[in-house]
Amino acid sequence: MKIFIGTDHAGYMLKEKLVSFLQIQGHEVVDKGAYEYNEDDDYPDFVVAVAREISKDPARSRGIVLGGTGEGEAIVANRFPHVRAIVYYGRVKPIVENESGILHRSRAHNDANVLSLGARYFTEEDVMEIVNFWLSAPFSFDERHIRRLKKIDEINI
Repeated sequence: MKIFIGTDHAGYMLKEKLVSFLQIQGHEVVDKGAYEYNEDDDYPDFVVAVAREISKDPARSRGIVLGGTGEGEAIVANRFPHVRAIVYYGRVKPIVENESGILHRSRAHNDANVLSLGARYFTEEDVMEIVNFWLSAPFSFDERHIRRLKKIDEINI
């Protein structure tokens, strides 16, 4: 699976570790920046680069964006067609033990293709576990979820 990843300064150190972690697992990872720590950089610059790629191939690619809270990053990503970004703030252990959790449903029900995380709210270990769980969670392909996603894609504002 091709994974695009991007962050501003708030998630820079975590992104560097996450890229290596995902590559070791055999994923094709495309780093969209930041490429150095710069306290004055702006998250939209990096999130746009990730979301643009996901928008081109939403079924066969995933995105991970990191920021201070993850909220602004998800807002930016969701401006692109076919991008379904979610922010996750939950705890790690209940997600792994409880498949009805928000993280699982983000994939099973909404086919979320971008995961946005607040780097200030998780440990490095937590992020690795969250990302592993999210990447392995399948879309259900239930008719009702397909129907709903089609309706979302047909929204024309």
